[in-house]
Amino acid sequence: MEYITKNVARNLKRIRKSRKMSLDMVSEQTGISKSMLGQIERGESVPTVETLGKIVSGLRVSFTSLVSAVKTDTILVEKEELIPSKNIDGEYKVYEYFPYEEDRTFEIYMMEVEEGASYTSGGHGENTYEYLTVFTGVLTLEVEGKAYEIKEENSIRFPVYCDHTYSNYGKGLVKFSITFTWD
Repeated sequence: MEYITKNVARNLKRIRKSRKMSLDMVSEQTGISKSMLGQIERGESVPTVETLGKIVSGLRVSFTSLVSAVKTDTILVEKEELIPSKNIDGEYKVYEYFPYEEDRTFEIYMMEVEEGASYTSGGHGENTYEYLTVFTGVLTLEVEGKAYEIKEENSIRFPVYCDHTYSNYGKGLVKFSITFTWD
């Protein structure tokens, strides 16, 4: 959810500046304190749904325009700032670099599977494909009753309408990226 907080920070500041409004003016329109608005704009505070509602109502903007990434924005994602969306210590971690957004037809994730561990994912629907690239280690991918060994710096593409399992039968950590695409 950190990306939503960053989007709100960028969008609130952009909207305020485009309207040539001070934090005092936005505070007056929304009923949110100037200090809280400043914290939200700097990404230091995670706004509640109630707070977002006050901003949307007070500034007369859509909820989507406040929480969505602006398509022209350059977005830098730094791994050390990400919190794994799925995590079992000693087994695997999944990091959302570019999760689902409306009107975008891909998602990008990074995954780490520890030595001797596996992760099984459910299907992702018809006409959905996964593009996977291994960066470190050797990954065993099991899909549709077949096992594929993907070595470091190699990739595979496969349909993901059914369950599939990522396993690390080798030594050390396996790190790989996953890009989902759909029609």
